[in-house]
Amino acid sequence: MPKSVSAIHAASFTKEQRLLTPAAFREVFDAPERKLHQSHLMAFVKPSAHGKPRIGMAITKRKVPTAVARNLIKRHIREQFRTKAFKIENKDIVFIVKKSLKDVNSEEIKNQISNIFKKIEKK
Repeated sequence: MPKSVSAIHAASFTKEQRLLTPAAFREVFDAPERKLHQSHLMAFVKPSAHGKPRIGMAITKRKVPTAVARNLIKRHIREQFRTKAFKIENKDIVFIVKKSLKDVNSEEIKNQISNIFKKIEKK
C-alpha cells in the first residue's frame, strides 16, 4: 500500500465538509461575499469560520424535475469539490440552479461547475 493515509483522507468528502442545517444555508444566502454565475448554475460564496471549506446544494424540483437529474448534478458538484477542496480557502459554498437544465448535457454541466470552482480558487 504505497498511498499514505493523509493523501487518501485529503481527497474524501466528509460530513464536516457539508452544510447541513437551514441556518448554515441562510448565513450564506443572507450575506454572500461573492455570487458566481454561469448560464445555468450559480454559487454563493462566504468565508467560513469552521476551518474547512464546506459545500451545500439547493437544487429544486421546479428547476430540475427528475430525481435522477438532480442527483447527477449533485454528484458532479461533490466530485469536483472533493478533488479541489484542498485548493479552496475556508469558504462556505452553496450551489443553486438558475434555470431549467432540460437541454443541457452532462459535459456542459461539468464545465459550468468547473468554471465556478476555478473562479473560487483564483480569489
